Amino acid sequence: MAKSKVLVVGGTGYIGKRIVKASLAQGHETYVLQRPEIGLDIDKLQMLLSFKKQGARLIEGSFSDHRSLVDAVKKVDVVICTMSGVHFRSHNILLQLKLVEAIKEAGNIKRFLPSEFGMDPARMDHALEPGKVTFDEKMTVRKAIEDAKIPFTYVSANCFAGYFVGNLSQLGSLTPPMEKVNLYGDGNVKVVFMDEDDIATYTIKTIDDPQTLNKTVYIRPSENILTQRQIVEMWEKLIGKKLEKLSISEEDFLASMEGMDYASQVGVGHFYHIFYEGCLTNFEVGEEAEEASKLYPDVQYVRMDEYLKQYL
Repeated sequence: MAKSKVLVVGGTGYIGKRIVKASLAQGHETYVLQRPEIGLDIDKLQMLLSFKKQGARLIEGSFSDHRSLVDAVKKVDVVICTMSGVHFRSHNILLQLKLVEAIKEAGNIKRFLPSEFGMDPARMDHALEPGKVTFDEKMTVRKAIEDAKIPFTYVSANCFAGYFVGNLSQLGSLTPPMEKVNLYGDGNVKVVFMDEDDIATYTIKTIDDPQTLNKTVYIRPSENILTQRQIVEMWEKLIGKKLEKLSISEEDFLASMEGMDYASQVGVGHFYHIFYEGCLTNFEVGEEAEEASKLYPDVQYVRMDEYLKQYL
């Protein structure tokens, strides 16, 4: 079967650049949307040019120009959107509604993967404010996709290792502490941690797979289902010493939101659901969904003890 042609929207972003690389590596003709809105952002332009060197094709299109989006979509079989949905970077989830309109008009797309890649928003209707907005907006996009009868795959990739493992899941930093570490409660709630390149690899594998059509795919391989305490212990083993552990109660953690800026409040809410409620692992992957590592056992995913070694 011929491999699908892929358009990546948001290709210069954190996950987007990895999706472009994985698409090329798996032999797909890969297009990246080049938006005039990048203006004088030389880093983004140079990244786009580097994609071109690797074999990707750049295609101009703007969210403020519907016709340009339709024309871009018509060149491919699959559209993957990776626009940011985190408030401390840029939050553009609802811009995808314009992309949905373009896909609907083009009428040729075999699969659309909207910007998800975190917790499954369908399971987060009870989420705390103000962080609930992320899930509500993703569900708005899902409704538009399904109302337009566009074939889809939703990817729930859980916790990005760059933001949750390197820092031992500490808020406000990206590198591991060497003396003291905050534990959420007893630190024993099960979480799923994933290397971002592996997320991209699994994502690209779904696009031509009939088993993932109109389904949610959870990326949660068994060896990466770990507690925060286990991540801390892996780091302690690597550095050869014990860290002082400070347990934060659920009440104190939620109380810490008071007086924080909006983006920080969103982050604290999401951390609460992950590390206190266990929202990533407190359900079974049912028949209406798929688990990526079972579908694609050939993927040699990075284990988190290996991941942590780069911080030594």
